[in-house]
Amino acid sequence: MSTDYEKLALEYHAREPRGKIFTGLSKPVSSQKDLAIAYSPGVAGPCREIAKNAALSFEYTGRANLVGVISNGTAVLGLGDIGPEASKPVMEGKAVLFKKFADIDVFDIEVNAKDPDAFITAVQALEPTFGGINLEDIKAPECFYIEEELRKRMKIPVFHDDQHGTSIIAGAAFLNALEITGRKISDVKVVFSGGGAAAVACANLFLSLGVRRENLIMCDSKGVIYAGRRDGMNKYKEKFALETSLRTLDEALKGADAFVGVSAAGVLKPSMIMPMAPNPIIFALANPDPEILPDDALKARPDCIMATGRSDFPNQVNNVLGFPFIFRGALDVQATTINEEMKMAAVRAIAQLAKEDVPEQVLRAYNTAEGYRFGKDYLIPKPMDPRVLLYVAPAVAEAAMKSGVARKEVNIDQYTQHIERILGPTKRLIRKMRNNIASWSRKSGKKPRIVLIHGHDDRVIKAAAQMDYEGDVTPVLLGNPDEIVAKAETLGIHDFAKKATIIDPHSDDRLDAFSDEIYSLRQRKGVTRSAAQQMLRNNNYFGCMLLRSGAVEGLIGGVVEPYVDGLAPIMEVIRTKPGRIMNGLYMFSWNKRMYFLSDCTVCVEPSAEELADIAFNTANFAKQYTDATIRVAMLSFSSFGSNRHEKCQRVADAVKILHERNVDFIFDGEIQADVALNEKLQERDFPFCQLKGQANVLIFPDLTSANIAYKLFSAISGSTGIGPVLLGPQLPASVMERGTNTEDLCNMIYMIANRYVQNQK
Repeated sequence: MSTDYEKLALEYHAREPRGKIFTGLSKPVSSQKDLAIAYSPGVAGPCREIAKNAALSFEYTGRANLVGVISNGTAVLGLGDIGPEASKPVMEGKAVLFKKFADIDVFDIEVNAKDPDAFITAVQALEPTFGGINLEDIKAPECFYIEEELRKRMKIPVFHDDQHGTSIIAGAAFLNALEITGRKISDVKVVFSGGGAAAVACANLFLSLGVRRENLIMCDSKGVIYAGRRDGMNKYKEKFALETSLRTLDEALKGADAFVGVSAAGVLKPSMIMPMAPNPIIFALANPDPEILPDDALKARPDCIMATGRSDFPNQVNNVLGFPFIFRGALDVQATTINEEMKMAAVRAIAQLAKEDVPEQVLRAYNTAEGYRFGKDYLIPKPMDPRVLLYVAPAVAEAAMKSGVARKEVNIDQYTQHIERILGPTKRLIRKMRNNIASWSRKSGKKPRIVLIHGHDDRVIKAAAQMDYEGDVTPVLLGNPDEIVAKAETLGIHDFAKKATIIDPHSDDRLDAFSDEIYSLRQRKGVTRSAAQQMLRNNNYFGCMLLRSGAVEGLIGGVVEPYVDGLAPIMEVIRTKPGRIMNGLYMFSWNKRMYFLSDCTVCVEPSAEELADIAFNTANFAKQYTDATIRVAMLSFSSFGSNRHEKCQRVADAVKILHERNVDFIFDGEIQADVALNEKLQERDFPFCQLKGQANVLIFPDLTSANIAYKLFSAISGSTGIGPVLLGPQLPASVMERGTNTEDLCNMIYMIANRYVQNQK
């Protein structure tokens, strides 16, 4: 398997452009004026200001978000001293992780200096360039001395990830393992295997967490580190030398509560863990092969709790859970160092997150439908969990401020919302909706109730459980209560199954009243009393009646059936607002901008009047969800009369209608999509175009083009979307498509709840 990955990696790294990273531009440089501002003569302005006050380099340059990942290549992964050039792929990989998980820019620097003092001098001289330094893959014991000296000499964070990254994640896993096994940290006996950077850092952090000095035994390749030992010792190991007669790892493990291995493959034999205490904690963290394989450990000790550094076993102790988010918090308060308080804050934040319900997007990333639940096989969050950013970075920033090493103060609640931008505009939008819903709930003393039509579906149950956990909305499921509870139990959603609000449409005491009302509504549409009763056997009609009667505040259907099957009951029972048209749109975030595509789901061949209505509905909706200027493009395969086909004329007529209505948003058409999205094309070929910028509301001429466009946009761009949002119903309701996932469903629940709240204001 390792060989296969190496072959794939060679092809991956050699593909053009070479390597994994490149330098991009954060500001536009598309004109002579831009160039004059970015470089000469305009750049003299910030230069002069920084010359007066060097701290302004954090304001006028990219320094505040720039980390140097620096190595001399003396201890690369499991490869050893392979030199600075050979370490560069790993350092570029580190840059990828910083950018991917925390949106931090990186210059990777490989220094040809094995001498510690020469290395220190080189790195220290780079301080004006960076907001922080991440030391990487430097051999022990030199790495300890290098980090100590650089921390003394530099006024920016210096962090040796091989030491502290491993220790922070292992510390979080250790705290949770203790909780699961019912141990007190002051009582546990811990045995370490390894005397290098990671082992020493882990041992130091465990002592800070509360392990007693006399209960921690460290072993290296020579055996137990004991008082008076001379062979293979240094001042960093000396700290852990005990007065003891124990001499081997085997002896040290007798009666031990925990083993932490940061050493070499295979050093821990099954026979060695047999005499450990009940429910032993075994962290075999050597990479790529652990000190003992989990299967072997569990065979010898079925009661053990295992963690490794590998992704193919439970409880992966992975540094990526730490360093991107620790630096994110440190950079954002311009910390002068990363101190013990900040590390401990990261430990406790990671440990706490493991106790929270795991969102659907994490389950998709790990290709599992079974879910993760806090316990012996889930001690710490998964590296791909996006919530780590929102837990760790604010905790680190707050600890930096409280401990006095921050040069900049931030409001933690506002800061959390600010960094959520890294997860994309959709996340920020959902946060804004949640805040709006929560504010209304506090004032009204109640929460919006949203009925989910198909309560038996796995995705619906997971979404409802997520809503219940987050606490802003009350989900109501339709279906057989026994079947839904049983399904929730099989999904591992035990707490929610016990308290879920479930309505069985077939036995509800409102059936007769609902039947009478449907008959009254639809009797002149051919619906008899018996037909009305039969309609209520369909969850869609029953759910619509719950919404119409005020028993719930919003409704979401679809998910398991064709779109039209969920739409028809809404049109018949909830009905369209007077003077409005019903249409469907998708919201997409791409390149940090929001786009609104309509009509993607309802109108097959809209007339000119209907197109104008769709544009009006969509523009007014978009105003609520973006701060950008609304620019509506009425799309066609012609731009401003270049083709006089009837379909093009229909769009041109819709534009005339919008002019007659004197609407309060920018619009134009008929226009082709490339012109609508390219300001330069507008200026060059159609200087009279009213958009004067990139359109963000795209109105399609028919359902065919709209449906194809939004699905292509979603598949190719990699953008995240919310939808389909149904505009026009008298009450908040929407229909999801059959390919929807739990995250999409959660987003739509918040959208529907927020629309109800907005209607109450």
